Amino acid sequence: MDTIKIGKFIAEKRKEKKLTQENLAEKLGVTSKTISRWENGNYMPDISLLKPLSEELGITLNDLISGEKVDKDHYQEKLEENIINTIDYTSKKVYEKSRVIAEILIVFGLGLIFTAFTIFPSESSWGSIYSIFGFIISLIGFSKINKKKSYIKRLFLNLGYIILGLILLISLDYANVRLNNVPPRFSYLIKTTENMIIYKSPLCNVYRINRNKKNEYYIVDTKRIYTEETIPITPFNRDKAGIDNIINFKNEYIGNNSNDSHLIDNLPLSEYGYVFEIDSENLGLTIDYHITDWYINENKYLEKSLLYNTISIFSLIDNVQDITFNFSGNSYKVSRNKVETTFPNYKDIVDNGINKDNFNKYVENKINDNEFIEEIFNKIFVN
Repeated sequence: MDTIKIGKFIAEKRKEKKLTQENLAEKLGVTSKTISRWENGNYMPDISLLKPLSEELGITLNDLISGEKVDKDHYQEKLEENIINTIDYTSKKVYEKSRVIAEILIVFGLGLIFTAFTIFPSESSWGSIYSIFGFIISLIGFSKINKKKSYIKRLFLNLGYIILGLILLISLDYANVRLNNVPPRFSYLIKTTENMIIYKSPLCNVYRINRNKKNEYYIVDTKRIYTEETIPITPFNRDKAGIDNIINFKNEYIGNNSNDSHLIDNLPLSEYGYVFEIDSENLGLTIDYHITDWYINENKYLEKSLLYNTISIFSLIDNVQDITFNFSGNSYKVSRNKVETTFPNYKDIVDNGINKDNFNKYVENKINDNEFIEEIFNKIFVN
């Protein structure tokens, strides 16, 4: 169907009828801009307007679709050709509209997935619902694009899209877990215990320790090496206070205020606010916490924190000789010599600078043993 030829023919017959584009548009119930587009060959009139248009121009429907006056000798032949061309043109237009709708569905569905991951928190079931809903919408759009293909091809293409879509959702979820330390959205098993929530997802297990507390932290177990019994549990925020982080602040000398401040800031009790000062002459460190000691001592949290902070500071700042922890209630003093002679396996912890595995074994793993804490605390601290 030659739209340019048809457009010129419409313009020619309109002028013969002494009609302006505005006159013709008014008779047909369209805009003058629409008439202009027809005559420029940019668009074909809607099928519902072909008969009214041909009547207004004083031509047959066969003439209009041919773009010229059809003589009687070729009328039947031209009519059959125009019927086929009209059907083809209509099918093409329907497919183009369908494709646009399909592309809109795909974009909208993918946008819905992105929105679900950015707006809703991981714990919210709405995030999973919206992302799955978005994926289904995009799948419908993808299916519409491929509807002209054979049944077998459509089946394989749709199955491939489903598999790739699921891989995308799971991968985005995994990346979100790794980057933001949040629970996975797509967990096939969730278990809640006294100290933690365990999320089992296709690519990893996630352990949420100290849930809904100040010192909540996550362990993302991609190799699935931990179980509920072996997962490291401390009363502190392990992401901040764990040896893997605080070892970054190891220093030979006390007095590097920036380094010392970063170390103290990542250790337990810093969440309550503090100031510190250094005794350069005697190589001492004093930390004043902005809280009363007995106020934070549920389940021996104070003793556990002071022991953990003591071992961490002596292990990471080589020349500190004594530490004083001040609270609005009491002060607690400890010396390096006392720790070296009293704390079990301390030499193994500081072997060749600091041994992270031994730190976890002899400090982190012991921190929940209340009997051990009480025994060692009373031996090394002077109140």
